Amino acid sequence: MTATRVLVLNSGSSSVKYQLLDMSDGSRLAVGLVERIGEETSRLKHSPLAAGGESRETTGPIADHDAALKAVAGELSRDGLGLDSPELAAIGHRVVHGGKLFTQPTVVDDAVLAEIERLIPVAPLHNPANLTGIRTARALRPDLPQVAVFDTAFHTTMPEAAARYAIDVETADRHRVRRYGFHGTSHAYVSRETARLLGRAPEDVNVIVLHLGNGASASAVERGRCVDTSMGLTPLEGLVMGTRSGDVDPAVIFHLSRVGGMSTDEIDTLLNTKSGLVGLCGDNDMREIRRRIDEGAEAPEGSERAQDAARAQLAFDIYIHRLRKYIGAYYAVLGRVDAVVFTAGVGENAAPVREAAIAGLESLGLAVDGGLNAVRSAEPRLISPEGARVAVAVVPTDEELEIANQTYALVRNGNTSNGYTSNGNS
Repeated sequence: MTATRVLVLNSGSSSVKYQLLDMSDGSRLAVGLVERIGEETSRLKHSPLAAGGESRETTGPIADHDAALKAVAGELSRDGLGLDSPELAAIGHRVVHGGKLFTQPTVVDDAVLAEIERLIPVAPLHNPANLTGIRTARALRPDLPQVAVFDTAFHTTMPEAAARYAIDVETADRHRVRRYGFHGTSHAYVSRETARLLGRAPEDVNVIVLHLGNGASASAVERGRCVDTSMGLTPLEGLVMGTRSGDVDPAVIFHLSRVGGMSTDEIDTLLNTKSGLVGLCGDNDMREIRRRIDEGAEAPEGSERAQDAARAQLAFDIYIHRLRKYIGAYYAVLGRVDAVVFTAGVGENAAPVREAAIAGLESLGLAVDGGLNAVRSAEPRLISPEGARVAVAVVPTDEELEIANQTYALVRNGNTSNGYTSNGNS
């Protein structure tokens, strides 16, 4: 029997998302989520998809990630999909930060774990949880290949001119300060699917990918390779996000420290969790922001509702302004653009965001057809007018499928060595 199944695990600090896929046809056999790990109110939601089974939900204390993965294994076993199945080829793990060292999916061994752990200082919120998931899965199935797929890997093709900050080189190298980029599995998947939508090979197209969710990032993809991206050393840089500021003058930090008397931790919390859309208007849900704008349109001038709408409108305008700046910047980086593509929660569902981001860019060959843009669909689609010089598209992302594809491609031919090589300081 050929093993064709891959279990994808995305371990967060207090959660585990998972999907079991059959790589013979890309079908999902089961999906689920364990949340609030370590609390009395832990919850496991499991949906068996293979035989059309009904979703199940259990609540109760789940002490740690070890207990969470054992609970997941139990749910899978109930559906005949257990971790002991000979059809399971590998477990693929999302790892947020791989530095410069990990440029491709990598089979995990002790040396790889040590390198991921060494990167914790540049990804303190993510890499520890990713490591916990890997270690627990290895303990459950020590005989099975565990594959790390890195958010940063797709962006390691950036030239040094894009990846380096203009600070002292020795200081930067010593502390691993450079632009790494994130959402790499999404940018890789969506840029490739955009080429497919255009009926062309990825090596023949230049694409600007706009991954717009609560976290948001842009990338310039030239002939299938990332040449620039908006997130940097951490996921804080770049676009306006749900709770993150994106780009700010670095001196803002010194000002808040010296004049505002804020500590480093307080400033970190401000920029990461109390800024972006939520800092501007109190909401980080684009649907709620648009509702406030629309409901305030007929409100009496000066009324509380009108003032609330104005605050929401300003947040929306700042969000769009930053987004348009990056579209223009990456148009200049690429020189020739074949498509601008929207993806992730906001990008896939918020038609007003797509319309506003492209409005006024007709001289660049960009335009949105109102009717096409208003259509809601889970399928990749063009929203630009017929005959447009540059395609504008909506392509739903599928990071789990991308992780599964990369994992299976690595192990299906019996390649279970770690296979990574250093290309410089990580």
